[in-house]
Amino acid sequence: MGTIRLDKCLADQGLASRKELREIIRSGRVRVDGQTETHPERRLDPDAVSITLDGVPVGYRRFHYYMMDKPVGVVTATEDTRQQTVLDLLPTDLKRLGLFPVGRLDKDTSGLLLLTNDGEFAHRVISPKSCVKKRYYAEVEGEADEKDVLAFSQGIVLRDGTQCLPAQLELLGGGCCVVTVMEGKYHQVRRMLASRGKPVLTLRRLSIGGLRLPEGLEPGAVLALDESDLCTLFNC
Repeated sequence: MGTIRLDKCLADQGLASRKELREIIRSGRVRVDGQTETHPERRLDPDAVSITLDGVPVGYRRFHYYMMDKPVGVVTATEDTRQQTVLDLLPTDLKRLGLFPVGRLDKDTSGLLLLTNDGEFAHRVISPKSCVKKRYYAEVEGEADEKDVLAFSQGIVLRDGTQCLPAQLELLGGGCCVVTVMEGKYHQVRRMLASRGKPVLTLRRLSIGGLRLPEGLEPGAVLALDESDLCTLFNC
């Protein structure tokens, strides 16, 4: 990669604010290749040098990827003046990384949500052209049947005329089902089921591609993803 300022390099890791890091660097707490560096504006290639802060090595990652078990009652947005957002749930160090949600889960939907600062990655996950499947568990009023399964497989047309791609509906009985889609139109799963006379009572996203929420991840908590997780997501 190209060169970047030392203060930005450290800020990209969420270590402190850019302003705080400038003072930290000037105070002599940062070393580059073993030499004390007091100039925040120094440009360097973080992949070609070793950096320490207070003697602790600082690894550099340009892009960051996390999964969250989004709880009900929280909006999927980067900011909102009236309601709590998914970014409000993050610890302070992660709030500094410039993360944003990949796609959207509505306020009343829980489950797997991805957070990143990588725009190309987010577009790849969201785009129907990537054929990344999103699976949802739903509890509905009434009981979905084989006619609904057929309608989903043919592509639901919503009441406003919006055409949805063919999707999969699995019947679990007792008003429960699993819906698999490869796109993310506004309130799509809820609207698809409502169009079949099955209003949604509970909705939870189970997986994106091959990536599932691990057992034991608390609602609102996040887990860092590595390259193997991203490979699982895209089934590569």
